[in-house]
Amino acid sequence: MDSRASREKGGDDRIRFSLRELSGSVGDFGTIFPIILGVGIATGMNISFAFLGVALWFIISGFYYRLPIPIEPMKAIGAIAIAEGLTAGEIAASGIIIGLLFLIIGYAKGMERLRKIIPESVIRGIQVGLALILLKTSLGYIILDPFFAALAVGIIIIFFFASNHKKIPDLSSLLVIGIGLAAGIYLTGLPPFRMIPLPELIIPLSGDWLFATVHLVIPQIPLTLGNAILATSLLTLDLFKREVEPDRLSKTIGIMNILSCPFGAFPMCHGAGGLAAQYRFGARTGGANIIAGVLI
Repeated sequence: MDSRASREKGGDDRIRFSLRELSGSVGDFGTIFPIILGVGIATGMNISFAFLGVALWFIISGFYYRLPIPIEPMKAIGAIAIAEGLTAGEIAASGIIIGLLFLIIGYAKGMERLRKIIPESVIRGIQVGLALILLKTSLGYIILDPFFAALAVGIIIIFFFASNHKKIPDLSSLLVIGIGLAAGIYLTGLPPFRMIPLPELIIPLSGDWLFATVHLVIPQIPLTLGNAILATSLLTLDLFKREVEPDRLSKTIGIMNILSCPFGAFPMCHGAGGLAAQYRFGARTGGANIIAGVLI
């Protein structure tokens, strides 16, 4: 019997709001903020719409899945956008194409077929590989600011042992982010307050579609298939003993990109790394997602 099929399904689907859910809600911010801010600097796109898109779908996914299924900017497209400085039309076209593709795959039960073909060991390997990539990326930031890195790691280690032995919430994520925000405000001052303008419909040019397909969509597809869908689905079974079917994840990726990218949002997906991070810091229900959406 397939090991996936033999695992328990179902589970508690209540939405809770607590200090633990608050702590877990910021677990994936270390991925979300650098990518969106980096894209904004490199391309000049209005990051307000990118953050708004992530925030809205965090809240929607919290109510829909009732689990802390994260919403992340697509990493491959983000890396290319930062390196090449893409236009708004090219970014929107990539999101629309990927959205249509994964919506069709989801409704055609394509992810379930792929899951039966791809060995579980390969999906586990994707999880490990992504963890190593993120570790390598983080080393660059550690070298630039070793004092703050050592402080953050020290706080996380202290809370890790304290929360395990004394049954207190692990608030290290909130403390690290709070210190980072305070340091940023101290060094650069408070950013000016501005109202978000009404989004404008972005209509990609004819050349944007071909460019996006070749240079953005094709590199992103393997990462979305492996990490955002199959690995995330597998991890929900590991952590919650509750199956979130991969075709369901594929559908939500499709819907949120089709509806949001034409209005300035950055292409979005789910992610096993984000789910693991949110769970590690206390997220257990969709309440963490709703809190994350409000904070963003």
